[in-house]
Amino acid sequence: MDMQGMRGSVVALVTPFAGDGSVDFEALERLVDFQLAGCTDGFLVLGTTGESSTMTDAEDIEVTRAVVERVAGRVPVIGGAGSNSTAESMAKAKALEAVGVDGLLLITPYYNKSNEEGIYQHFKYVLDRTEVPSILYNIPGRTGCSISEGNVARLASHPNAWGIKEASGNISYAAKVARYVSDDFHMMSGNDDMIVPILSLGGSGVVSVWADVQPQVTHDLCQAWFDGRPDEALRLQLEGLDLVHALFCEVNPIPVKAALARMGLIGENYRLPLTRISEAGAAQLEAAMRGVGLLG
Repeated sequence: MDMQGMRGSVVALVTPFAGDGSVDFEALERLVDFQLAGCTDGFLVLGTTGESSTMTDAEDIEVTRAVVERVAGRVPVIGGAGSNSTAESMAKAKALEAVGVDGLLLITPYYNKSNEEGIYQHFKYVLDRTEVPSILYNIPGRTGCSISEGNVARLASHPNAWGIKEASGNISYAAKVARYVSDDFHMMSGNDDMIVPILSLGGSGVVSVWADVQPQVTHDLCQAWFDGRPDEALRLQLEGLDLVHALFCEVNPIPVKAALARMGLIGENYRLPLTRISEAGAAQLEAAMRGVGLLG
């Protein structure tokens, strides 16, 4: 599916695990169906929320293949090809292309960090050698380094750079990056509590954890903005804040998987070093879920 016109709410999909730690493909299909019924505008697999950091290459491919086949071209599917090794990122990108993703998500080289030119070359290397468009991912809280405004300016003109997922939480940075938004280079919010601010800067939507549990709401929020109803978009943003904050009360994806388990969609299973949500976190999460009608 052509990703060029993609906008709205792209769910950062969790990877459900069975009790023995294996991927639960039955639950994965349930999640895809739940998202499609909720009018989600796209899927991101193998992101931070998908726990790809503890999955094998073979699991990455099979999870992506399962999502691509279940979605069946109805909305775009983006595969996370991030690594701190450029060669590994390249290999993963080609493998994901082979199973039919519509786009890729490329992250800054965490741990290595690199210098300005190295970060630019890291992205350019993959962009030059892949066929599907890619989203640059700026999340310094996870990676320890950021995509500088200068590198965004350089990469925005690359024909294979679809845009940037901006998850720094820094609205000043987002405003600077917004200067490079065009018909060919887009910005998506990577923070669920900043969807409306990013949209107001010319953003195209959100790559969302919130959408895992409320796909219709996050879709409707974005659609209200696009339809010229900013007051409605703002209302939905503010009404969802308690739930959004609860979904990040502990490291992602612990709370969102706990929420999905309480909704009966998946088992509450993780891979170490992630573990089940704490009692305090569970209480905050459950209160927030009751507040929006997700729990009785």
